[in-house]
Amino acid sequence: MQQREVSVFWTFFVLLALQFLFGGAHAILRIPAPLPDLYEASITELQDGLNQGHFTSVDLVKAYFSRIEEVNLQGPTLRAVIELNPSALKQAAELDIERQTLGPRGPLHGIPILLKDNIATHVSDGMNTTAGSFALLGSVPPRDATVVAKLRAAGAISLGKANLCEWAHSRGNLPSGFSGRGGQSTSPYFPLADPLGSSSGSGIASAIGLATATLGTETDGSIILPSSRQNLVGIKPTVGLTSRAGVIPISENQDTVGPMTRSVADAAIILTIIAGRDPLDNHTLASPARVPDFTKALKKDALKGVRLGVPRRFLSGDPNIDKAFDASLVTLKELGAIIVDPAEFPDADELLASRNETVVLKADLKFDVQKYIAGLLEVPTGVKTLTDLIAFNIAHASEELVPPYWTSQSQFIAAENSTRDAAYFAALAADHDLGRARGIDATLAIFNLDAIILPADGFTSTPAAIAGYPIITVPLGFQPDNVKATSPRPTISNAPGLPFGLSFLGTAFSEFKLVGYAFAYEQATHTRLKRSAFPAAIPKTQLTDVMKEVRFVGPHSEGLLVLPMA
Repeated sequence: MQQREVSVFWTFFVLLALQFLFGGAHAILRIPAPLPDLYEASITELQDGLNQGHFTSVDLVKAYFSRIEEVNLQGPTLRAVIELNPSALKQAAELDIERQTLGPRGPLHGIPILLKDNIATHVSDGMNTTAGSFALLGSVPPRDATVVAKLRAAGAISLGKANLCEWAHSRGNLPSGFSGRGGQSTSPYFPLADPLGSSSGSGIASAIGLATATLGTETDGSIILPSSRQNLVGIKPTVGLTSRAGVIPISENQDTVGPMTRSVADAAIILTIIAGRDPLDNHTLASPARVPDFTKALKKDALKGVRLGVPRRFLSGDPNIDKAFDASLVTLKELGAIIVDPAEFPDADELLASRNETVVLKADLKFDVQKYIAGLLEVPTGVKTLTDLIAFNIAHASEELVPPYWTSQSQFIAAENSTRDAAYFAALAADHDLGRARGIDATLAIFNLDAIILPADGFTSTPAAIAGYPIITVPLGFQPDNVKATSPRPTISNAPGLPFGLSFLGTAFSEFKLVGYAFAYEQATHTRLKRSAFPAAIPKTQLTDVMKEVRFVGPHSEGLLVLPMA
């Protein structure tokens, strides 16, 4: 026999002997099922494998670390991840032991999740929280962000920090996906393509399986747009459904935290965990006292009898996207939905022309960032205000103000000169009136709608942003192969195969219904599976590449029978 054949023979012989020695005649030799493909693996699929002992959370962390190494700063250099959690393997090992001794805490036990680098983690993890800026490198938050504390309590592992548009795209007129610390990130669906932002790294990482799922944040479009561009499901929750405590802010009036995942089911699992009231964020006191289990909305018939409105004035203007959107209306009708088309916003002209959001965000940025920094336990660079940040960037121009594309501080400078005066409060009130009373709520009421549908790339995020209302986006389609790629400046704005999404909008705290609608559409179309990232952007590492053992489980065994891989 060849050496490998001998090894396999003796391994089988030993297993057979152990079977009868420890299990008797009723023992079963159970060879693990094929391991999940990490490019597409769901939370439920991974949790099943962990519970059955086919692999461990340590295996998962090692595999994801290796996948990140392949494509982040090597190969296509996607620059999706700023740093890895040095404590992740230790946490995974502890959670593996806990699973064996006490059982899993729930669906996220031992599941690795990447966090956008404006979401704080406790110093004991050994990671930074910087919004992509060297100005906050080494700063020490007082605690985990509340959403991280909830994930940690559920048994999730913080795998690392994802790249983003620096300061969540509020520093200046910069290309999407750039930060001083992380560099310029790009989409895995076409070389050098714009990943959109500001949760660009979160979108890239989730799209190609650099983590099981990711968290992003949105002020206006920052979850929905990168989810659309990366062929993902993204949920931008109602302001107040998820806490922003411990999240580097742009605006307390518009910021929200949500999941970016490969499926609606995964997004529902995570949203159920991170939602809820928090005394550290007063806006959450408006949320329901009892958080719904969003997974109970996952019904394939959720669209039957549902009235969906189409505000055509807000379509994308891209003929390929709008054509795919029109085709989706046919699918939605086949799933039992009643399409009201058109269903225009009564204040559409004012919404399209309004500049109130700019007034609000400038002042909020100035005051909310200063408040966040004041709450840090330590800031080695000494920055305290927006003025300090502007000066820091000038003093560290080689890292932060990199020519030719990344020199702008225009938004910082405009915000530095703003104040929360009467004009600010008038603009905030006008935003709420335009977005809520005369916007989304009025449209829902006039046309007797359950929700509003639009391409994610249309004038979609802004009405919900100024209202503080929810959006969920799901994959809709891809740019045709005959589209000519635009010139990189430094990224490519359009190219063959770039994905785009379909968005469902609703009134405050209507996430449960929206999740159901999105799930029904997703299950009928499975659009995500129709196109993968470009080959070089797909990591090759799988669980088998990092596992040094194969696990066999007997029906009466108290633990696992572990043997070296042949």
